[in-house]
Amino acid sequence: MAGKAENKTKATAASVESFLAGVGDEQKRADADLLIKLMKGITKQDPQMWGPSIIGFDSYHYRYDSGREGDMCALGFSPRKDKHSIYVIDGIEKYADSLEKLGPYKIGKSCLYVKRLSDLDMKVLEKILRESYAYVKKHMDVK
Repeated sequence: MAGKAENKTKATAASVESFLAGVGDEQKRADADLLIKLMKGITKQDPQMWGPSIIGFDSYHYRYDSGREGDMCALGFSPRKDKHSIYVIDGIEKYADSLEKLGPYKIGKSCLYVKRLSDLDMKVLEKILRESYAYVKKHMDVK
């Protein structure tokens, strides 16, 4: 096997504040501040940049059967141009009951895409994020 592919999403020393200052949409910045407060409250960790655009909290080590391994934030989000990407590491499907009450969203494999936090039931979002983080802490190699 030739050289292993390196994970592009790594914790960096980049400033979260500087990154957010570059987010042009005022509402998206305000939502990012609210997500930081929520995730910091859940993890008791300060935010850190992961790659160029993910704001993450805490970390865990993953290892796939293929041999690929690396580190990733245990909870995180990215204020993308159109929607916030909120990472739910243990997979989104298991939260189907909660998602019915959340408000408007789209999903990826382990990602919630939301336009505005004001459209969501924040208690439901907090419940999903708390449960996901608890799962990661219990079942994964958390640093």
